Amino acid sequence: MARIPSRIVEECHEFISELCIARVRCICGRQNLFSVCTSIAYRRSLTRSIPSDSVDRVSATVSQTAVHTIVNDVCDSFLAFLSPSIFFVSCCVPTCANVPMSHSERRASVTTRFLEDILRQRTEMHRTIDYLTGPGHQALEQASGLIRSARDAFMSGIGASWNAALAAGTLFDVGGRPVFMREAAELLYFTPIPSSSVIVIISRTGRSIEIVQLLAKAAASGAIVIGITNSADSPLAREAAVSLVVPAKLDHAISVNTYSTLLIAASALASSATTGFSSIAEPLLHTVKEAGQFLDLWREQMEESRWFTTGASYYFLARGGSVGTCNEARLLWEEGVKMPATAMTTSGFRHGPQEIVREGMRFCMWIDQSHMSDQDLSVARDLRKLGASVMLIGENLRKDEADLVCQLPTSPAHWQFVIDVLPIQLAAERLSRLAGVDCDSFRICSYVVEDEHGLLGKKAEASPNAD
Repeated sequence: MARIPSRIVEECHEFISELCIARVRCICGRQNLFSVCTSIAYRRSLTRSIPSDSVDRVSATVSQTAVHTIVNDVCDSFLAFLSPSIFFVSCCVPTCANVPMSHSERRASVTTRFLEDILRQRTEMHRTIDYLTGPGHQALEQASGLIRSARDAFMSGIGASWNAALAAGTLFDVGGRPVFMREAAELLYFTPIPSSSVIVIISRTGRSIEIVQLLAKAAASGAIVIGITNSADSPLAREAAVSLVVPAKLDHAISVNTYSTLLIAASALASSATTGFSSIAEPLLHTVKEAGQFLDLWREQMEESRWFTTGASYYFLARGGSVGTCNEARLLWEEGVKMPATAMTTSGFRHGPQEIVREGMRFCMWIDQSHMSDQDLSVARDLRKLGASVMLIGENLRKDEADLVCQLPTSPAHWQFVIDVLPIQLAAERLSRLAGVDCDSFRICSYVVEDEHGLLGKKAEASPNAD
């Protein structure tokens, strides 16, 4: 048998290892092999170490054209020098073992900054609760008092921060103190603000264009602003009457730790202003710690699951506080997977949208064991009967109730949404790798939107504190 040239061996060595891991078996046709290699090659080119201070990180990676050239060489070499069986790869590249790698070895072979940020939440979420019960406790109590004494209260944000507001806002309802929920742009352009109102504004950087202009409108209206942000030097932190500056390192690109930490802070404020947060803090710490221990299990499940596919439509369904989570899932699909998705309430889906269900569609549903769980599990069963593939996230679920089931540790009542975002973050990262897209950079969107015109005004920028 002719020997594969050393140039090809060097280029495809790691590809072959991943093909073995993925259990690529005998008689791969050229098209299938090319597709698999392209996905692996492009992903590897996008996850190599790159300059952390690079503004245009795409330029620091291998171009798609170069990747396809390499892949063509790999495929040609496989087909020219090897039998159709991938088994014989080991004869030409001795370091590629036929023994499948362990889950931990497989996961270690590929990483993204997105994944690193997801795993870092174990620490950042814990630190946020410590802040709210320690250095930030006085500001939390002051903000709670302002809400309790106000006739009108609003909660607002935009992007991922708005999704956090949707989740946290449900605790105001649970506590019998409903607030007006308005996305920042809608509150800015279409909603009169009564004098002496209190507005809770959530923003990771505190300097998005709508947030800055909303601060000016609030001041002109005589409203009081409570700011929840990760940036101490932001206009929001400086101009708010009370600021909860949550100490978290900003994410590389997609809002992950900033989402979770602002979500906890906003939820703590809603709880403190109604039923009280002090009794929740310790159980919540325990839940966050347990959820951190589940991350590896969820990753193992996802590596083996057939729920993930690049050619399907994705729908996210939830109730209560998890509606915020399912909207965040949609945003993760859009920003990280670069793929459209739909998010709505489970009840809303049953009033017409179910007409779109087709074989092969993907659904993710959040199950709350204390509210409508039987009804929602019935929806999941019917979706599967109609040919859809279903992922479930919740507590005490049976493995056979869906195609992929992510069990959650027990949470304090009404607080599941704090941790039920974690599995879907991992899912978005997993699908981005399968799709061969770069989840670590924005194609069009800038890191902070600071102007109001169009989509193409600014090139996507790296996080100012990306390390």
